[in-house]
Amino acid sequence: MHEEEQAARSEQPPPQPSPAERGRGHNEQTPVTVLLGCIADDLTGATDLANMLAREGMHTVQTIGIPARELVLPPADAVVIALKSRTIAPEDAVRQSLVALDWLKRNGARQILFKYCSTFDSTDAGNIGPVADALLKALHARFTIACPAFPENGRSLFQGNLFVGNVALADSGMRHHPLTPMTDSNLVRVLGRQTKAKVGLVPYNIVREGPAAIRKAFEQLQHDGMTFAIVDAIENQHLRDIGAAASDLALITGGSGIAIGLPANFRKENRLAPAGPPEKLERIEGLSAVLSGSCSQATLGQIAAWKARRPAFALDPLALAQGRDLVADATAWAQIHMSREPVLIYASAPPEEVAKVQAALGREKAGALIEETLARIAQRLVAAGLRKLVIAGGETSGAIVQRLGVSVLKIGPQIDPGVPWTVSLGTPRLALALKSGNFGGPDFFIKALEMLA
Repeated sequence: MHEEEQAARSEQPPPQPSPAERGRGHNEQTPVTVLLGCIADDLTGATDLANMLAREGMHTVQTIGIPARELVLPPADAVVIALKSRTIAPEDAVRQSLVALDWLKRNGARQILFKYCSTFDSTDAGNIGPVADALLKALHARFTIACPAFPENGRSLFQGNLFVGNVALADSGMRHHPLTPMTDSNLVRVLGRQTKAKVGLVPYNIVREGPAAIRKAFEQLQHDGMTFAIVDAIENQHLRDIGAAASDLALITGGSGIAIGLPANFRKENRLAPAGPPEKLERIEGLSAVLSGSCSQATLGQIAAWKARRPAFALDPLALAQGRDLVADATAWAQIHMSREPVLIYASAPPEEVAKVQAALGREKAGALIEETLARIAQRLVAAGLRKLVIAGGETSGAIVQRLGVSVLKIGPQIDPGVPWTVSLGTPRLALALKSGNFGGPDFFIKALEMLA
């Protein structure tokens, strides 16, 4: 936190009002007062983070993009602003992130968390390094951490190397990601190529000693001129200890797992009430469907499991590029089947097929074409009565919720680690499960919809 805030910590702060109390009389002239302000670089990652904070007892609201000035948010301890900045030009990602930071600071955020994927999705140009650099500068801070570890979902950091399950990142399916292929598992090197600042490491042998040792390592790295510290973590307790050690940092960067240790800091300051039961979401009635644009190995397995039991419609990007109206075809097909059972519409494909499409259309054009097509299909299906929707893929999720005009999400029960059900606060109310491509077990699609039945 800022230096003037650190001095104030020596005095015991008065108990803070509950979210409900803060919300009394709330209107567009009375800003929400949040403890933790979060900036996520994609939509599913934002939902993943919001899920983690809600599990740890923080009343959490997720917004889609920068909240409009006239938007009235529900009372919240944490606000997660979901951007679509992971794969855009670095300068645009920086600009959007700084606008998000300004909103969070104006609404009282005492600490900022920049959230990216647990597989550190990025290229040598960014966007993790450039955004983190800009946020540090805007906060007048000189040091932060980078920890994408999420042990519950098989993401661990050891000696600065990121693992997906038992496989090093560079040997995992992320090596073939169509937008951010990850070919180096060592995050000290990866982040070092994205920033001019120095990147150090807090290794496992220090992390396992607990918060005091971790905090001392932070101090030593700063003394040695480091701006960033990659921090090892292979268990949830490591993340809790890292969070405790990072309580005075103005900025924290990482995956959703790093949020496990942050709410406890606010409780120690008497700023956050003890964790209560999770909030229940209202029941949503209507038709159900799954839309998938993710090409991750996990999502491909989920599609295969679905197709063995239920109807599915495949989108052909090359046919789309040639002018075939697959939006009309898929919508007509779905309307025939949805009255009887949920349907799946997908553009996901194995790496070799994705490579052929990208070679023919170009990587950016192919991705944008699929996202736009799935978003238009979603819009037509909602008009036809669709109310419960599972979406696979961060870029796909962002395109769809933007097309549907969704601006605020309430966080509900967890389906699988990192993926909760949410309910939009617009009209009509929609139940949305926004899934990062790599998350969820083979039966995720089926399991998600059965939870709402």
